[in-house]
Amino acid sequence: MANHYMNSALSHYRQNTIAGAAVESDPRKLIEMLLGGAIDRLAHARGSMMRADVAAKHHYISSTISIIEHLRMILDLPAGGEIAHNLMRLYDYMLRRLAAANAGDDPGTLDEVAGLLREIKSAWDEMPLTASTQH
Repeated sequence: MANHYMNSALSHYRQNTIAGAAVESDPRKLIEMLLGGAIDRLAHARGSMMRADVAAKHHYISSTISIIEHLRMILDLPAGGEIAHNLMRLYDYMLRRLAAANAGDDPGTLDEVAGLLREIKSAWDEMPLTASTQH
């Protein structure tokens, strides 16, 4: 039994190390992963909300908040100009909406934030490679 856990932990470490190396070599990949992860967590939060699983809902919304805070934190405002400032305001708005969704058990608000994140991700995915390195 202990061997099973050791192999599982080793496998998890290898996967994270490979993903970490890919992200380090391509900052664009990190942002893509963060946006995708936030969208995925909101889908889980919505499902948890619909099942009245309060603990899971809180976990997924908190995780999404952490991701959005990280995205906000890595914005390069001087280099990003107006776009970066607009993203900062949009991230702030999403954080407020997620707090409201969590408090009010409002799946519509989760859908709203997920839609905004999908729009950002879509624009990010279509951006030329050279322009995306200045998030």
